Amino acid sequence: MQRTAMSTATDPEEQLRSFVEKFDSKHRAVIRAVRKALRKRFPTATELVYDNYNFFVIGFGPSERPSDCFISIAAASNGVGLCFIHGATLPDPAGILSGSGKQTRFVRLPSADVLQQPELQALLSGAAEQARVPLPRRGRGRLIIRSVSAKQRPRRSSQKAQSRDPRSQSRKRA
Repeated sequence: MQRTAMSTATDPEEQLRSFVEKFDSKHRAVIRAVRKALRKRFPTATELVYDNYNFFVIGFGPSERPSDCFISIAAASNGVGLCFIHGATLPDPAGILSGSGKQTRFVRLPSADVLQQPELQALLSGAAEQARVPLPRRGRGRLIIRSVSAKQRPRRSSQKAQSRDPRSQSRKRA
């Protein structure tokens, strides 16, 4: 995996904003609103940001260790989701979690309003409670940019369509 060097002069919040700006306006709004809600819900959590080839991810956990994250926002050109890192062991009586792997489950987020559902609130509580390392009781979380891939899939639906359109390929060659 190819990674670009991180500039120490760039503020993490500015970098995060630039990553989110790559998305369609609808997805940008969902990413921002979900992040704001999770920051409010888990104020002591450390946010780990990855702008990788397939996905843009913001993981929430008690430390700088990725393995300590218990929830993350994952976004791509086709939408935004909330990923429960140990979701396979979470009680989900309403059946809102998707996925069939041994560990992770997710919920698609067509809008941030989905976070208001009582079933999702219960999953958020359960994820934080069953985290291997508990969140700090006091303090304020940090924002850490962990990795940025030099090569990435398109973050906007229109870019994706253009990259498949043979006419756009001929225009690039001209």
